[in-house]
Amino acid sequence: MCGIVGYIGKRDVAPLLLEGLQRLEYRGYDSAGVVITSPKATGLKMVKAKGRVRDLEARVPKRFTGTTGIAHTRWATHGAPSDENAHPHMSADNKVAVVHNGIIDNATELRAKLEADGVVFLSETDTEVLTHLVARSEAPTLEERVRQALKLVEGTYGIAVMHADFNDRIVVARNGSPVVLGIGEKEMFVASDVAALVAHTRQVVTLDDGEMATLKADDFRTYTTEGSRTTATPTTVEWEAESYDMGGHDTYMHKEIYEQVDAVDRVLRGRIDDRFSTVHLGGLNLDARAARGIRRVKILGCGTSYHAGQIGAQMIEELARIPADAEPASEFRYRDPVVDPDTLYIAVSQSGETYDVLAAVQELKRKGARVLGVVNVVGSAIARETDGGVYVHAGPEVCVVSTKCFTNTVVAFGLLALHLGRIRDLSVADGKRIIEGLRKLPGQISEILAGEDEIKKLAEQFTDAKSMLFIGRVRGYPVAREASLKLKEVSYIHAEAYPASELKHGPLALIEPAMPTVAIVPDDDLLEKNRAALEEIKARSGKIVAVAHQVQEKADHTIVVPKNEDELDPILMGIPLQLLAYHTALALGRDIDKPRNLAKSVTVE
Repeated sequence: MCGIVGYIGKRDVAPLLLEGLQRLEYRGYDSAGVVITSPKATGLKMVKAKGRVRDLEARVPKRFTGTTGIAHTRWATHGAPSDENAHPHMSADNKVAVVHNGIIDNATELRAKLEADGVVFLSETDTEVLTHLVARSEAPTLEERVRQALKLVEGTYGIAVMHADFNDRIVVARNGSPVVLGIGEKEMFVASDVAALVAHTRQVVTLDDGEMATLKADDFRTYTTEGSRTTATPTTVEWEAESYDMGGHDTYMHKEIYEQVDAVDRVLRGRIDDRFSTVHLGGLNLDARAARGIRRVKILGCGTSYHAGQIGAQMIEELARIPADAEPASEFRYRDPVVDPDTLYIAVSQSGETYDVLAAVQELKRKGARVLGVVNVVGSAIARETDGGVYVHAGPEVCVVSTKCFTNTVVAFGLLALHLGRIRDLSVADGKRIIEGLRKLPGQISEILAGEDEIKKLAEQFTDAKSMLFIGRVRGYPVAREASLKLKEVSYIHAEAYPASELKHGPLALIEPAMPTVAIVPDDDLLEKNRAALEEIKARSGKIVAVAHQVQEKADHTIVVPKNEDELDPILMGIPLQLLAYHTALALGRDIDKPRNLAKSVTVE
């Protein structure tokens, strides 16, 4: 994996492809490559490079022209980052080129068979197997050659294929990894993410799993891997190219932290019903009778989405009084879960394409479960495969580490919890209280961001830390987990989150002056218990940063955040810790938008 771009038309293709790759850099990658041709060309021309897109661009010769091409940014799965392992991969006769996101599970077996037949491999990748399979087919059309190759492979793929003998087309296919077609005027685009397309067209078609497409300059057609035609109706992407610019900020992460004010306003807009002290969630597809029949809620996500789900589960229990919990989707799908018809399952994913979450959704649907999606990307795979859901309307998030999408996802869970609560037993007074709290959020986020300089100075004190501990109780614990994840993702400082109540059961052994602790200390019914935890740490000479609604005497430093309703406080308490992670990483000189070893959309296991 990571990013695919393709074009066929009349324009000079190399600059278009390089621009598209640059728009996909945020996804995380370690090498890049491009292959081009044109109707009058006699073959394919390819350039690849380990490193960044700028390294690839430096290698592209001046006379590298064509009107058809595919390009790729790679995040290593099979084989280390290198020129040889970079995509595209070419066949031995230099006629077939393939770019691929995903993992071919039976690549080792297929590779052995091909090598036994005399095929010489130039890379360690699983993708090169697919290239040779296409090249060895003698079918009369490129579509059939790709189809025959795909019948032999097991695993996930989003692919784009070019062939020197069929240079009027690009053939693409999807199984578990996104492929989006861009429809232009006498030109066609393909990408793994709309970010690479919106500068040129906002009319897109998203392929389903098991679907293929042929792109020519003046048209396209879609069909299944079995050859049956499918109907594809273009939709309009709501995001524009300007959404992917930095907007005067030094990094996308900084921009997206500040965008949370407007993003939260967007997720609330048009959904609040003051008359009945509730909210309207039009895409939920869950009537009042079905909602009252829910006996349990299970939320599934990975990484940041899992942490948002933990906060969401807490909200649903508190406001709707339905037992709820969150679990990593990557674990859920492998433990042969018991699927209860009275349980509502909720799949959470920023991209809507996270492979482990999508696989869990598919498993649940096979077992007859009702599944809702909470996603950011309209028309994504999870949005299409679930029974209904809530779009979080955060807008495009370019930095690999999630900030505004996390916050909007938690707010969306607040809306869902209020909706379920009012259908059940939540009073009108409590409904009004939560609505008033939701409306306060954008202004309170602005207030927190106004204290950035103080947080920056604080962050600079932690550049020598080898490890940090984050603690919180009940509502505060998932906030601590997400803050811990943010710090380790972007600064590379080891961080661990623990329930504050568990300090005496092991982690207290780690406390010393060199091990800073960040404590989540809201003004709620657990305030005194949280203060007792601070006492325990201070008694062992630990340094403490508290995130609290009032200055904490035992803390070395308190980041004071505005008070909201108890149920909504976690939304605000995480935001200063995003800034803490950001400024710690900045002081350490990290590549903040593209942390090492990470990718934005994890579309493989």
